[in-house]
Amino acid sequence: MGAQRVAIVDSGANIASLRNALERIGTHGLFTLDAKIIRNASHVILPGVGAAADAMQRLNDYELADVISELTQPVLGICLGMQLLATSSEEGNVRCMNIVPAVASILSAGSGAPVPNMGWCRVSQLGVQVLFAGIPDASYFYFVHSYALPVSGFTIATADHLEPFTAVLAKDNFYAAQFHPERSAGPGARFLKNFLSITS
Repeated sequence: MGAQRVAIVDSGANIASLRNALERIGTHGLFTLDAKIIRNASHVILPGVGAAADAMQRLNDYELADVISELTQPVLGICLGMQLLATSSEEGNVRCMNIVPAVASILSAGSGAPVPNMGWCRVSQLGVQVLFAGIPDASYFYFVHSYALPVSGFTIATADHLEPFTAVLAKDNFYAAQFHPERSAGPGARFLKNFLSITS
């Protein structure tokens, strides 16, 4: 993996834990807003925390939304980064990158299911997927989120919070996880390794 050039898009998130997770599996991630570096990377990771409107504003300010949309190498959205790949988010009614035709909506709250959803959730895989190679079905991953994408034809894994939502999706060279693989112990480390094994 040493020859890989992994770009981590600076969407305003604190990425120390992500960078550390990549280093633990032998890969260095370059934190950047430079379109040239992002275009020339072997793999691109789009992390995110906080509000969709703020993150999209930052991407638009640096003219990166179009750059990301046009990438042909493997791209991984994480948490809010997953929602930014959608058409829009109900959080502030913000238009996102429209790479995946979906709308991020707030989770339903109920007894034993508070919002935000914080903690370990079981992830159910839908069929055989390269991102889950070597990861048993129904493994637990760590989530922190209030909004999620509905289950669709691009969903490759689900989790439940009163009702199922998309935990992982795949569309062409774009992949995304609602959970934080960098905080998800062994399964998360394997998930990141599997992403980095994907070639253009």
